[in-house]
Amino acid sequence: MNRTLGVCYYPEHWPETQWAEDAARMAKLGLTHARIGEFAWSRLEPKRGAYDFDWLKRAIDTLHRAGLKVVLGTPTATPPKWLVDEMPDMLPIGADGMVRKFGSRRHYDFSHEGYLKESKRITLALAKAFGEHPGVCAWQTDNEYDCHNTTLSYSPAARSGFKAWLQRKYQSPDALNRAWGNVFWSMEIGDFDEIELPNLTVTEANPSHVMDFRRFASDMVVRFNKAQADIIRAHSPGRDVIHNFMGRTLAFDHFDVGADLDVSSWDSYPLGFLEDRSDQGDEWKRQFARAGDPDFQAFHHDLYRATSQGRWWVMEQQPGPVNWAPHNPAPRDGMVRLWSWEAFAHGAETVSYFRWRQAPFAQEQMHAGLLRPDSTEAEGFGEAAQVASELAALDAALDALPGKADVAIVMDYPSAWAWEIQPQGREFDYFRLVFDFYRCLRQLGLSVDIIPASAPSLDGYGLVLIPGLFAWSDDLVMAIRDCDGQVLIGPRTGSKTADFAIPASLPPGLPSDILALRVNRIETLRADTPVAVTQDGGFQFWREFLEPGEDAETLLTADDGVPAVVAQGNVTYLGGWPEQALIKSVAGQLAGRAGLVMKNLPDGVRLRRHGHHVFAINYGAETFDLATLGWKGQPLLGDLMLEPSGVAVTSVADAG
Repeated sequence: MNRTLGVCYYPEHWPETQWAEDAARMAKLGLTHARIGEFAWSRLEPKRGAYDFDWLKRAIDTLHRAGLKVVLGTPTATPPKWLVDEMPDMLPIGADGMVRKFGSRRHYDFSHEGYLKESKRITLALAKAFGEHPGVCAWQTDNEYDCHNTTLSYSPAARSGFKAWLQRKYQSPDALNRAWGNVFWSMEIGDFDEIELPNLTVTEANPSHVMDFRRFASDMVVRFNKAQADIIRAHSPGRDVIHNFMGRTLAFDHFDVGADLDVSSWDSYPLGFLEDRSDQGDEWKRQFARAGDPDFQAFHHDLYRATSQGRWWVMEQQPGPVNWAPHNPAPRDGMVRLWSWEAFAHGAETVSYFRWRQAPFAQEQMHAGLLRPDSTEAEGFGEAAQVASELAALDAALDALPGKADVAIVMDYPSAWAWEIQPQGREFDYFRLVFDFYRCLRQLGLSVDIIPASAPSLDGYGLVLIPGLFAWSDDLVMAIRDCDGQVLIGPRTGSKTADFAIPASLPPGLPSDILALRVNRIETLRADTPVAVTQDGGFQFWREFLEPGEDAETLLTADDGVPAVVAQGNVTYLGGWPEQALIKSVAGQLAGRAGLVMKNLPDGVRLRRHGHHVFAINYGAETFDLATLGWKGQPLLGDLMLEPSGVAVTSVADAG
């Protein structure tokens, strides 16, 4: 695989006389890809039907002549004012009933049939015009689905679409009433036309109702994306179809969208995400304020690699301070290089920096680029040049793909919706739970694959973790039964049916030959009242009262004598949300039982196996001696003394 670097470029923002110079500088820097066009609808079609593609063709021609490959975006994330004026009901409506107006971006409703038609129309026009242009290597559909919380809309269009969706699913009002338990609080309906949207109710809406609305909304994103992908494939053969996902964005099922993509990508902003989307406390945020969380980027690299069968990019890589977090520090020297190499360690094909030149106007003028607004080189420019030089020297020596990891974590978007709908305790957050397990594995030096709940097989994994899964599928239960590795389940896994009811046999709802266990009751805990399990840690936020069956063995009990960890064969159940010390202890023992090699890593140092090589990266502020982990010899890249922001690559044999 040829690993490459790219950049996001907006020719419509700059004088045309500057384009050729920009393209030449990009190529000289070592960039090979340029993403353009994803926000340009008002310039591409100033008035209905009055297409102006000539400037875009000149821009693509200019980049192509410089040797750059173009990723062309469909502009549907920014519908122009004339279109909004024609169809004002295309605007989304928030859960508060307020219209989300024109004046920024993502101002459309996924379920609006008219806007879907318009999106297909502009996509078709672009695909016909540029589908076989030799400079176009790939397409990006739209931009950052759900950014600014734009998946859910409570509009008349959404209500109409939701009613039709429910009628297809349930066929009759009686079936819907049974599935939702509408006998409760006299919520029964006699006709699908009586269906309302689950907002602005006096108190919480029926969780089954909300869950189906979340499924419907996710399906609308899938439909919207597929419509564009199908058009592009028909008129631009041989080019990849890509979408750029976001960090900690769970409102739609990325696996379902990824099924219609050739490449998943995501937009990686480590410092913004640490400040804006981290559950860690202020001390942690201070420690990594200029580096980013040591596991957040890696988690999303592994997640999005899974959503499109292994092919993935970073479409937007932070090159300097961003503009949108509560605080926006500058990266520590070397971190732009580290983030780039970390992505390649997890199998990225391309890392694309956002953006080429900092904009001197509008909403993102405080967001850094590789160049300053006056075209002088910003700090990230030199680090991108260093990565390009290192890739030229090292790329051919590396394996094409990372290969299967030793450990897998099941990730499930419907579970995120379910526990947002019914958290039971204020702190219960599905992403945080899964991420806590992931971080523990990384602290043990293990490489991780993230897999969907629909995965047909768990073969080849020494350890599989299934935290917080909403409802079992028959396929996953069968995969557990057939799994030769260790399986760690819980907490809250299997606690509902697909219709959002408590299973008749009580959670975790597994056949007794897999795990003879019942959860008789649960409690949620204040953050300052954990339940002790061992001297190393206990349960926080969520705790279950377990009743093991005859074939199950209690491995650990809480201080009050209630079973906390129960096992049967190769399946282990964890009856609460573990503090980090406890999950590290339990997962570490299971990994050892599976014969996996572990390392005890400090907070900022992480390892990632990539085929026949191991990458080491240092998010920390102190130099770390890799020789203490058994590394020996001179690494292919970097040194055994891994400095802050340092990257080292060695063979598996030399990694100890």
